[in-house]
Amino acid sequence: MISGRSASASSPAGSRVCRSSLARVRSARRCLRSALLPQGSAVVSAFISLARYTPIPDALGLRCCTDSGPLPYPAALGSREWTMKTSILFLLCISLFPGFSQGRVVREDETGFAECNVFFPGQVPPEGFTEPFHVKICQQYNKEPRFATLYSTKDKIPLYSAFKFTRPAQSEEESWLVEPQIDDPENDLHEMVHEADIGGTVANLGANQALTSDYVGSGYERGLLNPSLLNEEDFQVATYTLTNAVPLSPALSKSWHKDLRKVVEQALTPHCSKMDHLYLLAGAIPSSVQVKGKVSVPESLWLAACCDAPEGWSLGLVKKINDENSLADLTVRELEKQLLPGVHLFKGHCGQDKQNQEKREAVLQAVSQIRSGEQVGASNSQETKESGWVRRVAGIIATPFIKLLELLIYIFVELVKFVFYFLWLVVKRVVGTILDGVYSLWNGVVSYLKAVSMVLISIPYDVGRVIINICLGFLQIVQDVLSLTYRILSIPVGFILHLAAFPYHSICAIPSVLKDMATGIGGTFSLVIDATAAVLHGFCYLAGHIIKRFVPKGSSDD
Repeated sequence: MISGRSASASSPAGSRVCRSSLARVRSARRCLRSALLPQGSAVVSAFISLARYTPIPDALGLRCCTDSGPLPYPAALGSREWTMKTSILFLLCISLFPGFSQGRVVREDETGFAECNVFFPGQVPPEGFTEPFHVKICQQYNKEPRFATLYSTKDKIPLYSAFKFTRPAQSEEESWLVEPQIDDPENDLHEMVHEADIGGTVANLGANQALTSDYVGSGYERGLLNPSLLNEEDFQVATYTLTNAVPLSPALSKSWHKDLRKVVEQALTPHCSKMDHLYLLAGAIPSSVQVKGKVSVPESLWLAACCDAPEGWSLGLVKKINDENSLADLTVRELEKQLLPGVHLFKGHCGQDKQNQEKREAVLQAVSQIRSGEQVGASNSQETKESGWVRRVAGIIATPFIKLLELLIYIFVELVKFVFYFLWLVVKRVVGTILDGVYSLWNGVVSYLKAVSMVLISIPYDVGRVIINICLGFLQIVQDVLSLTYRILSIPVGFILHLAAFPYHSICAIPSVLKDMATGIGGTFSLVIDATAAVLHGFCYLAGHIIKRFVPKGSSDD
């Protein structure tokens, strides 16, 4: 069966179509779950379930992909329709949520691995990998850098992947992707996509990188340099890219991933004071052996670790391809000598002159214990292989019953889910109705109490205002009565006062009258006298004028 780490089974074209559909459904399901499910919508959950189980025969628990190829399932006649549905679903997902999964090819004008330099000590990538067919890839997922890869377009395998240990994975869900820009730098696809969904949009697809078809029927699996087992959540999803995979035999792939997990979890991480400062490089040395004349099979796998922290250390490990149980430890400098000339994996050899040798010895001792445990396990491997064929035959016989049991369990689980979901909707509707009624009742009570309170508060105010108005009216009446009384009483009193004052004013006026009479009489006499004098004067003047007129002037001289 072709899985995320296995492509060794030989199967016809129908099996590849079936596996391709299954992978696309898983990709679309993961996309929808990570992008939409946090919204908390029941509709979204139902849509994800539909995307997960409806498009392929897996909905009935009858998986189309087995170790021996597709089952003779009647619905295989409609596989083209299912493939179209799942393709549309996946393309809809990546179009609605751009940047969901992206592996960016680093440009030549960028420094190192660009934003993925954080996976190297001092943000300085290894030196010495300068061949023109070496491509730097910043592996991203959900717009965040997850690890860095140096890919060889000549060998069609990664030379190394740089990463940090996050946390052990709790589960695995595989969805393999390819990098379109490696084969066609001019295309508009700037992110990793499933190769079955590329169609004819990428020119020379597979010319510079390995494809899933290169592993089918080859006896090799897609072994991850950055193992998914050492990552979780988004970091784990990002590892399932063919630019992070090398051809490994099934036994070697299992051994390599198991060794890496044990070494990192039991030997490296406990002895590095700051886990975030533990930098890991997992790589492969290409050989002349090729899969289908295209993809190079590694001659050895290696791991370089650098604890760039106080009391730090560095370590190298090498696993030979021809011995799955081998795991040799060596210094980083010794490891660099086995790689290309002039290669330096860590800046300043990870501070080798200032490393804590006690810590390094403790790490080597832990690695030795892990290696010893593997040797004990190897002695029992023969017995395991002898009983393997028995388990395989039993598995073939039990497979139909297991599938039937899976179908029954699936139907039961879906029925339980449906019942609980229906009950949840009923309870939600009833509780919602009750809460709405309680809320309306509460609003009515509050409004009634508010109105009553306003009326009760206004009563003393209105009473006080009425009393004040009554007092003011009474005072106005008293004022009017007093004013009227004053006016009535003022009439006789004024008359009596004027009457009493008449004699006084009359007697007092007699001297003034007499004075005025005397003044008048005197003025009259004076006027008469003045008039008489004026008349006499006039007559005198007239007489003198006449005399002067008629008397001659000569006689006057004599």
